[in-house]
Amino acid sequence: MLVFEFKAYGKSTQLTAIDDGIRTAKFIRNSCIRLWMDVPGIGKNDLQKYCAVLAANFPFANELNSMARQASAERAWSSISRFYDNCKKDILGLKGYPQFQKDCRTVEYKTSGWKLADNRKSITFTDKKGIGRLKLKGTRDLHFYQINQIKRVRLVKRANGVYVQFCIDVDRSENIEPTGNTVGLDVGLKEYYTDSNGVMIENPKFLRKGEKVVKRWQRRVSTKVKGSKNRGKARQILGKCHLKISRQRKDHAVKLARCVVQSNDLIAYEDLRIKNMVKNHCLAKSINDASWYQFRVWVEYFGKVFKRVTVAVNPQYTSQECSLCGEVVKKTLSMRTHVCKCGCVMDRDENAARIILSRGLSTVGHTGTFALDASNAWGDGASTHVGKNLQEQALS
Repeated sequence: MLVFEFKAYGKSTQLTAIDDGIRTAKFIRNSCIRLWMDVPGIGKNDLQKYCAVLAANFPFANELNSMARQASAERAWSSISRFYDNCKKDILGLKGYPQFQKDCRTVEYKTSGWKLADNRKSITFTDKKGIGRLKLKGTRDLHFYQINQIKRVRLVKRANGVYVQFCIDVDRSENIEPTGNTVGLDVGLKEYYTDSNGVMIENPKFLRKGEKVVKRWQRRVSTKVKGSKNRGKARQILGKCHLKISRQRKDHAVKLARCVVQSNDLIAYEDLRIKNMVKNHCLAKSINDASWYQFRVWVEYFGKVFKRVTVAVNPQYTSQECSLCGEVVKKTLSMRTHVCKCGCVMDRDENAARIILSRGLSTVGHTGTFALDASNAWGDGASTHVGKNLQEQALS
């Protein structure tokens, strides 16, 4: 699905009604979690039926649209099913036992409870919460899509206001000419990534650059009296600072991923476990600021859109192995140059990127490869042999 987001404008009474709808959605979700905890053998259909019981017993729950109540129950079941899946997979550590939601910022409607204007410039919510008509402002054009293609409508509350999200059921795919290029990416903290051709992209470090303003407003929030209006105003400004940083990260990741995917037919990258890497308290802030996983998600997404091959490879020894002879050369984090006995001297990140590319070419068609079912940009039906690139195999 495509998700289009618009800024919503309304009166103060309408914003209060939106807050009431969000609290009601949180109440229904938490009530479904409680029912699952108390009654063994509860399934997804039982939670859907429980929404009608809550609406009959609580007038404020009855004011919310019936499909919005069902969407909240689906959210509860999503957390439950994820817990079941983690238990079946027997993953290490905590399995993600469903928790009660404390801070909710979203209420979701399905195909009823809202009506979009003919000019697509406003939306009216028709349930008993009294939200009414909200003006929409955004850069997307909804005239290209039919009303029946809009499957979900969300009201999202953020630090700088309320937004309306439209989830549109459409298959996005674009056909572009093959480039004949393959690339391996090695992400890092000094440079955002270094590819197998030696190109280095600077790490923007958005959090480090905006940290001075964030710390200032954090100090102001801590000095204000809890529950006061001044504290609420300071918290809102602090939230806007964090929102700006998160948007900068996303914009950088989206633009960079699209450029990489459009310029190459195969993209190989490391299958990093960010959750384990941030346990190092010395590097945790820098790793989170780099947002490698967000970049990977967008690379895989654009790989499916543009029908490119994306491969996640094992990151073990990619920084130690020599890309020329394959010998393991031990290095510390402070050693930034790869020097091997075979005479190979280059930047350690470029050497790692070449190792990643060679592993990606040797594992095409196996686990971790995406978009192979879409098309083969080289026009060759066989997978790549170890030690050869796609062009060498196609010409052989």
